Amino acid sequence: GVVEVCLLHMLKRRAAGFLRTDKVAALFTKVGKTCAAAGDICKKVQELQQQVESRKNQANGQEPLKRQGSTTSKTPVLTPQAIKHIWVRTALIEKVLDKIVQYIVDNCSKYYEKEALLADPVCGPILASLLVGPCALEYTKLKTADHYWTDPSADELVQRHRIHGAHGRQDSPSKRPALGIRKRHSSGSTSEDRFAASAREYVESLHQNSRTHLLYGKNNVLVQPKDDLEAIPGYLSLHQSAESLTLKWTPNQLMNGTLGDSE
Repeated sequence: GVVEVCLLHMLKRRAAGFLRTDKVAALFTKVGKTCAAAGDICKKVQELQQQVESRKNQANGQEPLKRQGSTTSKTPVLTPQAIKHIWVRTALIEKVLDKIVQYIVDNCSKYYEKEALLADPVCGPILASLLVGPCALEYTKLKTADHYWTDPSADELVQRHRIHGAHGRQDSPSKRPALGIRKRHSSGSTSEDRFAASAREYVESLHQNSRTHLLYGKNNVLVQPKDDLEAIPGYLSLHQSAESLTLKWTPNQLMNGTLGDSE
């Protein structure tokens, strides 16, 4: 959406199309006549739109029988938001959005007024450069607004830490890592549950979640608790909550559950 706003800023009427309501589509179509990358995107977007329209017709029972089955399995499921931004989205997934924007910047006089963002000698190239990173990614699974906090569950994180620290140990795979805090508790189920809860809460706190934001993390940070003791490697992390900043350091042995009876 932000990229579209930039593309539409002070776009010339001829470039936007006099009668077209979709100005982004008009721009891509016009650029596609001289830019090969934009031309390919035009073809792919048209195919996607035809497939989406075909799916709608099938849902309404208007599609001919001989076409059913041949398109159902191949038709992509696009959300209304994806359809709204289908031009920029397709160019991004095909990893050519930065090239198209760079082409538009290089030929901005054809499409934009002098005061436009993309016609600016500084802002235009900066926008094209900023899109290089996103275009280098593989969008195999797009996240939506309700997936901002879908980090692995605490149980999975505990298991991961146990696996990383399992070298040289013969623990049962079903056990959670021992954090060295069970010496005072009996072997009853209450202490087991309390330990499991504290382990989940601690490991979850090391990862970004809805309550705290992990600003920085670094492993193997050495700390010397006493003058007569050797420096101990551990995990250093900086967390931000609504009220404060918290700095944490945890020995690697405690993270991996291999502390045993050491003090």
